[in-house]
Amino acid sequence: MAAATLLHSVMASGADLDSALTQNEAYDRLEGADRGLARAIASNALRALGRIDGGLAQLIDRPLDQVEAPVLAVLRAGVAQIWMQQTAPYAAVSATVEAARRWRPASRGGKLVNAVLRRASERPEVFTDLDPTTIWPDWLANRYRAALGPDGATALAEVQLREPPVDLTLKPRINAEDFAAEIEGEVLANGSVRLKAGRLLSDLPGYAAGDWWVQDAGATQAARVLGEISGKRVLDLCAAPGGKAMQLAAAGAQVTALDISRQRLDVLRANVERTGLRMEITEGDARTWRPDQKVDAVLLDAPCSAMGVLRRHPEAAWRRDPASLSKYPRTQRALLDAAGEMLQPGGTLIYCVCTPFSGEGRDVVEGALNSGPWKRSPIRPDEVPGFVNALTPEGDLLTAPVARDSIASAPTQNAADAIDSDVFFVSRLEYAPI
Repeated sequence: MAAATLLHSVMASGADLDSALTQNEAYDRLEGADRGLARAIASNALRALGRIDGGLAQLIDRPLDQVEAPVLAVLRAGVAQIWMQQTAPYAAVSATVEAARRWRPASRGGKLVNAVLRRASERPEVFTDLDPTTIWPDWLANRYRAALGPDGATALAEVQLREPPVDLTLKPRINAEDFAAEIEGEVLANGSVRLKAGRLLSDLPGYAAGDWWVQDAGATQAARVLGEISGKRVLDLCAAPGGKAMQLAAAGAQVTALDISRQRLDVLRANVERTGLRMEITEGDARTWRPDQKVDAVLLDAPCSAMGVLRRHPEAAWRRDPASLSKYPRTQRALLDAAGEMLQPGGTLIYCVCTPFSGEGRDVVEGALNSGPWKRSPIRPDEVPGFVNALTPEGDLLTAPVARDSIASAPTQNAADAIDSDVFFVSRLEYAPI
């Protein structure tokens, strides 16, 4: 019932799952493993929502928009268990029917839930035979195909269908191999340590000492390609929650971390306090704020549609529409231009966004190159171990998952080293005023 009410809150009110979790009475009443199970059911249903609805549509004799929303939420929670979590059908059917009966808004749908879930357990092919990209709205699936190609879109969908792992970035003094062995993790080619999802992070060694922080392996590449920055003055714009800023500080840079959101800066301060890293933290709008003196490098993680991190926030696919994506490029270009006013001549700008769409990534960079004082500084293969396959012909980085057979056929990338990660576009530019 908790899972169903969470799904209903997300889909009916447009809330994100994390917010729904803090306001859900049924979830609050749960403890221990039951909480984890409720969240897993809701997360899996959101992860494959379009595909689940495509399967349900073949099992119900009316359009889904004619099914009462609470009943549909219960059905989604039920088939998520059967189709995605391999719960024993008799258990999933029994528990889900009971949830419908207990939850008053869905109580009239008990017979429908019982009948549909029994069909779902007998006909799993109505789900498994659907293209993985049906997890998204049609318009979004088409955009992914245009950005990544059909195979790339399918690979991204398959990654989203799996619960994402947890990647840790270690301080330079921590031996990755020893630490990974201690926590039963895996050292990735870029130096991150990857854990299976579900571990209680605060119980891991080194948490209290601030030896590491959570950061997707793909997200580490933006700071990595700044190269040797020890002693240099570096601005991290739109810095919160601070993973990249902590990378820069750990590498010895003199970091100023700027963000417009006071709430997000509170998270950054908490992270910095735990890790003991030093940086200046400032609240401000990067479009108008300026440093006292020009700096050696700027890392700009620009606001974007975040369509590259849906495996962590799958509900966002259903809270966006094509029009909502059109607002970002103007702000991104304004921030990029502002970054130029903060740099010394010859200084380096890293521009990155967590989306594969060229309108927010490559096109913004090309526009700046064509009309401003910039030169592209192509990223080299030796700078991005584990992500060589993600280099574009222009020398930018797009860390979208790709089919393993295409990696294996590429002479520059060892398939065993290739890292699946969230999607990030990263470009390195040199400020070159006349």
